[in-house]
Amino acid sequence: MADATLPQHLHIVALQTELTDLPKISLPAPYTFSLTKYVTTPIGQVAERLRDADIAIITTVPIRADTLDPAVTNKLKLICAVASGTDTIDLAACRARGIRVLNNPACNIDAVAEHALALYFAARRSILPSMMALTANEWPQRGTLIKTAEHANGTLPARRCAAETAVVVGYGGVGKRLVELLRMLGMNVVVAGRKGQAAADVPTGRVAFDEAIMTATALFLCCPRTPDTLDLLSTAEFATMQPDSILVNVSRGGIVDETALLVALQTNQIAGAGVDVFAQEPASSETSPLLAPDVVGAGLNLVMTPHTAWVSAQTNANNARVLLENLNGFINGKMEEERIKA
Repeated sequence: MADATLPQHLHIVALQTELTDLPKISLPAPYTFSLTKYVTTPIGQVAERLRDADIAIITTVPIRADTLDPAVTNKLKLICAVASGTDTIDLAACRARGIRVLNNPACNIDAVAEHALALYFAARRSILPSMMALTANEWPQRGTLIKTAEHANGTLPARRCAAETAVVVGYGGVGKRLVELLRMLGMNVVVAGRKGQAAADVPTGRVAFDEAIMTATALFLCCPRTPDTLDLLSTAEFATMQPDSILVNVSRGGIVDETALLVALQTNQIAGAGVDVFAQEPASSETSPLLAPDVVGAGLNLVMTPHTAWVSAQTNANNARVLLENLNGFINGKMEEERIKA
C-alpha cells in the first residue's frame, strides 16, 4: 500500500551521476516527479542540494546527521543508495526521522569477486615489480628478472593455486561467490569466523579468525565496514601472517590499517597485497601512506585500484534495475526486505 503522506509530485535529486548512470525513471500513477541531477556533489553542498528533495539518489557521498536535520531537509522521505554499502549514511538519524534507506545488494557480486582474483594473481605473480623492472631496462643489465617474480627479495618462489590456503573474511554475497571461484581454481578454502568471537561461537564449517589468518597464504577481505571491522588487520595481525601470504582487500577502506600494511610489505612480513579501497576516498598521496611518493615506484609488491572492483556492464544493468524497483517499491509500499537499511 502506498504511503498516504507522500505528495503526488515528488522531487528527486541525484547527487553523483558520474558514478552511476541513471536509468529512465518512471513512477506509478498518479505520482509525477521532477528530477535534478548533479555529476558530482562536494560534501559541503549535500545539505543545500537536498533541501527541497523528497527522494535522494546517492552512491558514496556522505549523508550526515546535520543534513538529516528536519530544519534542513524537512521533505526528505527516501534515500536510494546505488551501492551495496550504506556506511556513508547516518542510519540512526534516518530511523529517528522515519526516512527510508534502500540499497542495491548483490548487484556487483560477480564483478567484485572477479576483481579480487585479478588483484590476487597480480600480487601472487609479482606483476607490478616485474613490469617496473622491465620498463626500467633492468633485464639486460641484470641478465634475468626471474627473482622479481618471487617474494621476500627473491627467496620465496610463488605458490600455485593448488598450494594456496585461501581465507575469506566476510561471507555475504561477494564472499560466497569468491569461495566458489577459489575452489574452482583448486585452492583449499577456509571461511573465517568473526574477530574476537569465542571458539564456542564460531559457526560450524568456519575457522576462528586468529587461527585463519595465521594459516592463510592468501587472505581475502570482503566484509562490510562496521565498528567491529575497523582496523580488522593491523600490526598485531600482520605479525602472525605467513611471510609468503598475499592480502586482497575489496571490502571497505578502514578495515585495514594502511600504515601497518605498508610496514608489513616493507619488512617482508607478507609477500604482497592487492588493494581496491582506502580509508579516505578519493585517496591521494596526502591521505594514504600507500600512495606516498616514496612508496609508489619503490618496488613493493603492491597493486592498487581506485575502488573500481564493482565496475562492469552487468553491475550497471543490475543497479539500474534495482534502483527502479526500490523507487516503485517505496511508493507502492512493497519493498524487498533485504534492501531496507532504515
